[in-house]
Amino acid sequence: MFLTSWIWGMAVVLCCVSWFLLGRRRRRQGEPPLENGFLPYLGCALKFGANPLEFLKEKQKKHGHIFTCHVAGKYIHFLTDPFSYHALMRQGKHLDWKKFHFATSAKAFGHGSIDPAEGNTTENFHQTFIRTLQGNALDALIEAMMENLQYVMLQSRAPQLQSNTWVTEGLYTFCCQVMFESGFLTLFGKEFHSNNDKTLTSKQETERAHILNALENFKEFDKIFPALVAGLPIHLFKSAHSAREKLGEALLHKNLQKRDNLSELVTLRMFLNDTLSTFDDMEKAKTHVAVLWASQANTIPATFWTLFYLLKSPEAMRAATKEVQSVLESAEESISLNGKHISLNRKQLDNMPILDSIIKEAMRLSSASMTFRVAKEDFTLHLEDDSYNIRKDDVVALYPQLLHFDPEIYADPLTFKYDRFLNEKGEEKTDFYRNGRKLKHYYMPFGTGIAKCPGRLFAVHEIKQFLALIFSYFEIELVDSNVKCPSLDQSRAGLGILQPSNDIDFRYRLKCL
Repeated sequence: MFLTSWIWGMAVVLCCVSWFLLGRRRRRQGEPPLENGFLPYLGCALKFGANPLEFLKEKQKKHGHIFTCHVAGKYIHFLTDPFSYHALMRQGKHLDWKKFHFATSAKAFGHGSIDPAEGNTTENFHQTFIRTLQGNALDALIEAMMENLQYVMLQSRAPQLQSNTWVTEGLYTFCCQVMFESGFLTLFGKEFHSNNDKTLTSKQETERAHILNALENFKEFDKIFPALVAGLPIHLFKSAHSAREKLGEALLHKNLQKRDNLSELVTLRMFLNDTLSTFDDMEKAKTHVAVLWASQANTIPATFWTLFYLLKSPEAMRAATKEVQSVLESAEESISLNGKHISLNRKQLDNMPILDSIIKEAMRLSSASMTFRVAKEDFTLHLEDDSYNIRKDDVVALYPQLLHFDPEIYADPLTFKYDRFLNEKGEEKTDFYRNGRKLKHYYMPFGTGIAKCPGRLFAVHEIKQFLALIFSYFEIELVDSNVKCPSLDQSRAGLGILQPSNDIDFRYRLKCL
């Protein structure tokens, strides 16, 4: 037994030594500084995953504004100079922004490749999203979301609100339930016709139970999403795999066809799945699971952070509430609990610079997205002050949290300042500087360039609607006004808005209107 263990131990040691001597990449002339790490395949992955921001700051200090890290089998060139970001955006001839996203989607959600080059579909997914999430289509989404938010806040939660007593709940739990339920109804329609009664019909109760069950499956699947992106097979996570399959079953075309008021996004995607793809029924459904995840995974934590910082800042809360009241008065919208809902259109929501600034500041403090480009071929990346050789299939990445926490750009960067994105006139501020030079790229939670999130406008409008309705209908406060800000859950770094490491108790009740 001992001899066998010794032989296996020596074999592992010899493999590691062989990799160290023969398998490690060697830096070639003209390439960025290289960090291989000491672990085969993983390279720097563990150190990067523990705290990406601190890891990248350390390497930036050591190597300068560009360096290469071996992370989980990939060689990633991190570009940290914001004045060179535009140089990356100009490299469309040599860099592919779709390859990484297509591969990640197929791996995480379980559908076939959505890359038209692979032959499963000829749909241009990015154009589909732009067509159905921006322009005139956005107006319809905003109108539906406004109605659904009020249904979820006032009707579906009515049993908790009847006596005007305080209801205590986790803030993240509350935001998660309200935004998921409202967003699901907005995108995927409903099995019932809403009414203005304060009580739910049995059919509405059944519908709500189905959506809340979908939320539990969403949360179970979402927990292991970072592991799926890292390349681990979903079959290692039995409960998450089951949850994803149940979400797929709920979004089968035969089930969606039974629902009223489907969004243009889902209607068009169903049509294109049926006419332009060779996907089977479950694969089609899983492309809708991808849409569901994309619509919720970042919007929910962004909503939490925005409301949390408002609750912690009385000055910000007063300014935001005053702005919402002013817009409602200008729109001649009265607030009541008699069944008449508030209506705010896109133009009115756009006329809320204070809320805009508050949402931007909350997202600046909580965003840890990454922008990826994959090299199509060996090429030379020309930056502002130098040039570097990049190998085919290497990844070039931006990590905007470095930008968002840079004290030269944002004074006291770890502090929430609700008016940070307002100028002296109370309008949107766009002048940010580093080393005395004006920045083109200073705020990037949604990415940049052609791959910028197509749903970003809807996401911001959703949060504005949520806040406007909270201010209008509820009294809200933290249970502990001195509670500390929860830390960011670093396990999701690179995926967008980070979730809080723990929930925060708050309480709410209906206003006496």
